[in-house]
Amino acid sequence: MSAGLCRLCSKLNVQDFRFGMRGLRNYCLSCCVNTLLQSFSATWELADLLDKWETAGMRTDSPNVPLQLKRVLAAMRSDVSQPAPHQDFLRSLDRNCLRLYTQHDADEVFISILNLIQQQMDDKALALEIQNLYRISVETLVQCLECSSVQTQTSYLLSLPLHIKEDDNSLEDCMSSFFEHQELRGINCCFCAQCGMKTPSKQCVKLLSLPRILCVHLKRFRNSRGGTRKLDCRVTFPETFEFSEICKEAFSSDFAQNNCKYTLHAVVVHSGCAMCGHYTAYVRHRTNQRWYYANDSHVKQASWEEVKRTYGGYCGDTAYMLMYRSGSNEGRPQPEFSG
Repeated sequence: MSAGLCRLCSKLNVQDFRFGMRGLRNYCLSCCVNTLLQSFSATWELADLLDKWETAGMRTDSPNVPLQLKRVLAAMRSDVSQPAPHQDFLRSLDRNCLRLYTQHDADEVFISILNLIQQQMDDKALALEIQNLYRISVETLVQCLECSSVQTQTSYLLSLPLHIKEDDNSLEDCMSSFFEHQELRGINCCFCAQCGMKTPSKQCVKLLSLPRILCVHLKRFRNSRGGTRKLDCRVTFPETFEFSEICKEAFSSDFAQNNCKYTLHAVVVHSGCAMCGHYTAYVRHRTNQRWYYANDSHVKQASWEEVKRTYGGYCGDTAYMLMYRSGSNEGRPQPEFSG
C-alpha cells in the first residue's frame, strides 16, 4: 500500500455514528488489517469462541495475537460513536513479524492471524475450534498415466485459492477449474512408487469436508516480467449458492456433509494497482443482516447492488476475498437500504 494513498484515505475518514458498527482508524498503513478485522467482526462465531477463552491474568499489553484480537472484537461491539481502539492488536502483529508501515497481502495476513491463534492460545481445544471454523479438508489424488496406480494425500486449506482468467469469470467457473483434473508432464512429472521413477500423471483435488466459514481468495495478483500486476477482470459471485449444485465433481466419496448452502457475509475489496492500492470491506451486520461499507473509520450502510460493483471489469474496486457462511444466518433479513 502506498503511504500517500493510505494517508489521504486517513484524512478523509469520518466515523458515521448512525449504523451501530464501528470503524477503525488507519494507523501505519493498516487498511489491510482493518478490513480483516471488519470481516472477523462480522463472523460472530469467531468472537463467541474467543469470548469463552479465559484470559484473566494476561497482561493487557501482551503481544499475544489472539488476546488482542479478542479485545478489539469486543471493543467493536460497543460504543459505536467512536472508532474502535486497535493499536495494541497492530503492535501484536508487528511483534509477530507482520510489520507496521508495510504493504501486506490480505489473504496472507488472514492465514497468518489464524495460524498465530493456533500457536498462541493456551486453550488448544478452543484454538482448534476456531481454526475448524475455516478449515477446508481436502485429498489430493495423483494417478500415474503409465501404471494407473493412485497416490492419495490429505491436507487442509484455510482459504480456497482460485485462479482467475484475464477475461470474464464467475465464481462457479473458478471453482470448477480448481477441482478439475490436471495433467502433469515434463518437469512436472511425479514420482510413482510402483514404477520406481517419475512418470506423467494426472492430479485432482477432492473435498473431504467444508467449513462453517468458507473463505474464497480470488488470485488477482500475478507475477509478470519480474514484477507484480493486478488483474481487474470481472469475477461475478452470488449472494447465496449451493456448493453441490455449482461444483458436482468437487466431492470425495468420503464426503458426508448434508448442508452445503452458503451465504455471503463479508467481502474484502482492493482498489488501485499491485504497488499502490487500498483495502476496504463490505460486511453484513449480525443483527439486521443489512450490508455496510467500511473504509477505515468511515462506515456507511450499503446495498447488494453496491457490493456487486466489486465484480471488477475495469480499474477500480475489486473483490479480493469472499467470506461465506454455511446454513442460515442469525437474524431475519431486513429490506434493502435504498437511500
